[in-house]
Amino acid sequence: MTHHALAHNAVLQGADVVLADNPLAPDDVVAGAPRSGIASLATVGGAEVGIWELGVGVVQDTEVDEVFVVLSGEATVDFADGTPSLDLRAGSVGRLAAGSRTTWTVRETLRKVYIA
Repeated sequence: MTHHALAHNAVLQGADVVLADNPLAPDDVVAGAPRSGIASLATVGGAEVGIWELGVGVVQDTEVDEVFVVLSGEATVDFADGTPSLDLRAGSVGRLAAGSRTTWTVRETLRKVYIA
């Protein structure tokens, strides 16, 4: 994971942060050949703050407890347990529960800031 130290009283442009490759497990890729990237920015009150990106395609995942804000892109997150789907686009703010099994259908590369 790339670490970009976000200093106190500073700002980064989320769209410009270079992300390290975050390889997906082949068994998790359902469709397409999406690329995943990640960068850790800071630790605040014991929580990690970073940027995560997922390219166009369909990917399954097991979530951690996190709050996120979508910077760009478009996707739908479906839950294996029948929880209603999340439709994500720039400006969406969401929360994922640890252990949730999800399927991410990304129509336009999705980039988000996460707090986990």
